[in-house]
Amino acid sequence: MDGTEQITVAPATPGTWDDVTELLGRRGAVKGCWCMWFRQSPQERRETGDAERREALKGLVDAGAPTGLVAYRGGKPAGWVSVAPYGDFSRLGRSPVSKPVDDTPVWSLVCLYVGREHRGAGVARALVRAGVDYARDGGAKVVEAYPVDDALGPVAADDAYHGLVSLLAAEGFTEVARRTPKRPVMRVAVG
Repeated sequence: MDGTEQITVAPATPGTWDDVTELLGRRGAVKGCWCMWFRQSPQERRETGDAERREALKGLVDAGAPTGLVAYRGGKPAGWVSVAPYGDFSRLGRSPVSKPVDDTPVWSLVCLYVGREHRGAGVARALVRAGVDYARDGGAKVVEAYPVDDALGPVAADDAYHGLVSLLAAEGFTEVARRTPKRPVMRVAVG
């Protein structure tokens, strides 16, 4: 690919499920996650394997629940973002990084994954923009994210799935809390 391919984004649906599985691969992107890390309790995580997490995500997609979006570059699956109401992610409230800032109802953007061959081509930016629009269309007034502050130094690829402060700031997100040195809470008003 030469870097000029058009990027499009679509919701995860039963019709795009094969693209999700192609993108995330047999291991569900990283460590068999299948983008269920934030949706499962620690006990649920321990009790499920890759296949069960894959089926859990498929069940949410098949049910029409807000799960995420698939990006396409040059017609090929290129990236994923998970975005849904805060309450759909049971683990967020347990983490000092992402516990509620206040009582504002928010949708959360928790996971960005871009396939290696598509990195640096604007896929993550397209996913953030589409994720914000998807949340707005779902009734959100505020979208929240929990990125890594890349101004503090290099960010390992395994940590970049949280998103990067520089990317989110460029898309209008502002910091509303910081409970650890590298991980702020950022928000953008959408409605």
